[in-house]
Amino acid sequence: MYRVCFVCTGNICRSPMAESVFRAQVERAGLGALVEVDSAGTGGWHEGDGADPRTVSVLEAAGYTQAHRARQFRASWFSRLDLVIALDSGHLRDLRALAPTPQDAAKVRLLRSFDPVARAGHDDVPDPYYGSLERFEECLELVEAAGPGLLDAVREAMKEHTA
Repeated sequence: MYRVCFVCTGNICRSPMAESVFRAQVERAGLGALVEVDSAGTGGWHEGDGADPRTVSVLEAAGYTQAHRARQFRASWFSRLDLVIALDSGHLRDLRALAPTPQDAAKVRLLRSFDPVARAGHDDVPDPYYGSLERFEECLELVEAAGPGLLDAVREAMKEHTA
């Protein structure tokens, strides 16, 4: 099993959105039995809460399902994860600092690094929390755009694990 965890700040907007989108992409690719997808936050403020209603609304309107409960990322999880996907550069920095080993820190990547049209310096998925529904829709577009590249990277990594 290949394990991917998406991480944002509170685990109620961006990371549950990325989790739902990528899980659907994994299922459509026929890899559902081989890839486990989840999410967490760098902080525990919303632990146990569902996804933000705007996240749910945007996901449902786009045909995605989700059943989410927020949780805080723990350093001990690195040992069981293959890839930790940060939604912005602040999360990237925090997660790499939390990593117990250099090998664990190397598992952390920015989501938009998998989007071939993302420009350097514009690789964060902006936090939509304090914005309008339109900001959540924009967030979904950025998450979806990175999905195919991430899926290709996961496929490649899975081949390397079995070779």
